[in-house]
Amino acid sequence: MWDKIKLSGFADEIDTNLDIQMKVLKKLGMSYVEMRGVDGKGLVEHTINEAKEIKARLTDNGISLSSVGSPIGKIKITDEFAPHMELFKHTVEIAHVMDTPNIRMFSFFMPENESYAPYKNQVMDQLGQFVDYAKANKVLLLHENEKDIYGDMADRCLEIMKEFYGDHFQAVFDFANFVQCKQDTLEAYDMLKPYISYVHIKDALWSDASVVPAGMGDGNVEKILRKLKDSGYQGFLSLEPHLSDFAGFSALEKNGDQKKKMSGEEAFTMAHEALVKILNTIS
Repeated sequence: MWDKIKLSGFADEIDTNLDIQMKVLKKLGMSYVEMRGVDGKGLVEHTINEAKEIKARLTDNGISLSSVGSPIGKIKITDEFAPHMELFKHTVEIAHVMDTPNIRMFSFFMPENESYAPYKNQVMDQLGQFVDYAKANKVLLLHENEKDIYGDMADRCLEIMKEFYGDHFQAVFDFANFVQCKQDTLEAYDMLKPYISYVHIKDALWSDASVVPAGMGDGNVEKILRKLKDSGYQGFLSLEPHLSDFAGFSALEKNGDQKKKMSGEEAFTMAHEALVKILNTIS
């Protein structure tokens, strides 16, 4: 396997319970988690004392955070910003407790059926406030391309990166999200490759936007991972399966039960196996 990368993942897709999350991660030989939800609520909804307890449990099990999988920037651009800024400050505290500089975040949902252009200045102003605070508090914001936010398509991600890229603001590359926006992933990669420092592993079909295991969709996962390897990438590849309703699962089962739905562990394991297969191919 490609030995200069580290595997992580959103273990809340395994189960809400941290003990079950850690059990499956260890079963798969993984020692990192991108923590979004834990013990029934979002990580950033926990108090600092609760976060310290979570951190202690992770440490006891040999697991570290690759990133806080935060919801920062995942509000409407028309929503009041001040309360969200307070949540961001709390999220930074959580990141310090969890001993990771990395905070996954977004660039605000845009109004439906409107041009994004009139909101650009407000987006940049609010992102700028995040970045200034990140610099002052020594954390790294990782912007994820997400459907229906300002930075959903590669050209607007590039605008954001040209404005803020540096030691405290870099890019997450998410294959499936680009496919769901009808953005060619190879084109997106070529535009954003200098700014990418974190990668989400999920794939999707161009035809209906459904999420599928890595390599089974139209995200050009293998081609882009090969490009990343050739470029010397040494960061995280973080599994975000979104596969609990994967239509192809029943066909992979020996009994062919068409009504069977994957458990969280089965979905996460399938996502892990699909990624490992690709990594072994490009090694």
